[in-house]
Amino acid sequence: MSTGAISIVVVVAVVLAAALIIRVVRAGASRRERALRRRFGPEYELNVAQHAGDTKAAERELEERLRLYDDLRTQPLPGELRERYVAEWAGMQEMFIESPEHAVTGADQLLARLAHDRGYPSGRYEEQVAALSVHHAEHVQGYRQIHDTAARAREGRADTEELREAVVHARPFFEDLVRPPHHGAPTRSETARQHHHGERRSGSGLRRWLPGTGTGTGTGHTRFGHTRKGGAW
Repeated sequence: MSTGAISIVVVVAVVLAAALIIRVVRAGASRRERALRRRFGPEYELNVAQHAGDTKAAERELEERLRLYDDLRTQPLPGELRERYVAEWAGMQEMFIESPEHAVTGADQLLARLAHDRGYPSGRYEEQVAALSVHHAEHVQGYRQIHDTAARAREGRADTEELREAVVHARPFFEDLVRPPHHGAPTRSETARQHHHGERRSGSGLRRWLPGTGTGTGTGHTRFGHTRKGGAW
């Protein structure tokens, strides 16, 4: 074989090898993206937007959160403490009619304490949210929203509708954190574990833990999402 022919063969081999490497790298990146999308759901898209569309930077941050907090051991609430939180949340919705600002700031503080009692970091808000995003990715944005709105409320810069929306969006996050083990809608990580162990989901056991979902129907009973005075949350 002539020197020219050998050179052509070498060049073709190098090009094919480079193409194969690129294909493998792209396939790996695609698998990583799919895995992160499944794990974080709306949190994935939010994080990409916060990085101005830089998918790689967003994925690096999410992977760092997983590295730090995926193995975090959390504890369910004791029954008495759970009931106390549920009653306190119902009290916040009662308060909203008379003082929306105080209700929102109180709800924000309640959620921070609740996360702490579940075992999430409590030294810094940013660290707490990062850990929560790993285990409650579907609803953690509601916590961010009410935290930011509470700050605006303290400065007198939040109107009533903004305050109401903050609490509405925070409520599913509260439900996630206060939920007894193996009751109601699970988180993404809980869903995977339940599927693996063949567990069946049942919401009936959760009903008595949530404000307004009890069996009482007398006058003055607080329905979940509404106050006695009719102020819808």
